[in-house]
Amino acid sequence: MPTRTVFFISDGTGITAETFGNAILAQFEFKPRHVRLPFIDSVDKAHQVVRQVNHTAEIEGRKPIVFTTLVNTEILEVIEEGCKGMLLDMFGTFVRPLEIELGMKSNHRVGRFADISKSKEYNDRIEAINFSLAHDDGQSHRDLEGADIILVGVSRSGKTPTSLYLAMQYGLKAANYPLIPEDFERQQLPPALVAHRKKTFGLSIQPERLAEIRNERRPNSRYAALENCRMEVAEAESMMRRAGIRWLSTTTKSIEEIATTILQEIRPERLEY
Repeated sequence: MPTRTVFFISDGTGITAETFGNAILAQFEFKPRHVRLPFIDSVDKAHQVVRQVNHTAEIEGRKPIVFTTLVNTEILEVIEEGCKGMLLDMFGTFVRPLEIELGMKSNHRVGRFADISKSKEYNDRIEAINFSLAHDDGQSHRDLEGADIILVGVSRSGKTPTSLYLAMQYGLKAANYPLIPEDFERQQLPPALVAHRKKTFGLSIQPERLAEIRNERRPNSRYAALENCRMEVAEAESMMRRAGIRWLSTTTKSIEEIATTILQEIRPERLEY
């Protein structure tokens, strides 16, 4: 299929436009070229965007797809009138109908992160990220009482990225612990976790996939050998069953899916449901 370009245009960071646009594009089996254009906060910049989109349309011979989250109507009008792409204005699609339904005007705030650094939620998120980094891979046993979630599983089963996602996305303090040969010999959870079973969640993975991941890091090692991976996964899953810890396999799941499942099971008090 010929190249198709998708633009994500915003007067802020463009993260909202790109996240929402990607969720929609994921419904279609094609791989477009992505171009994020953040901080389009003046008419001059809007005209530059129009020229870039229209130039792309001429080169590719087809309309670029353009997702926008532009609050300033003057800037949006420049793009609406001059752009030769397929324009999908998210604020126009969702915010304006809500204004009518709710009988009130939206804040029309430019850039949703504009003043977030002063908010409690932002500071909580930074604190959670620092906590997760300090408690990554069992580095520290301190203040586990303050953890919202503790992840446990064999090495390379997805604990670190999931911990950081929970911290960055939800402001949750997530510690993670790798299960090591000593744990398998004792057939018990790491001693530091015994008192925190209610907020401990296990991650597992198919041995074949685990061997692939480990071979990228330590090729031809016992650590990455399929036989060893099978043993570790089997031992870890048996241990989690005996300890009564909820767990899931990360083999075919995205970080977002893993995190959502964990939150449904653990339901941290910090989050309001």
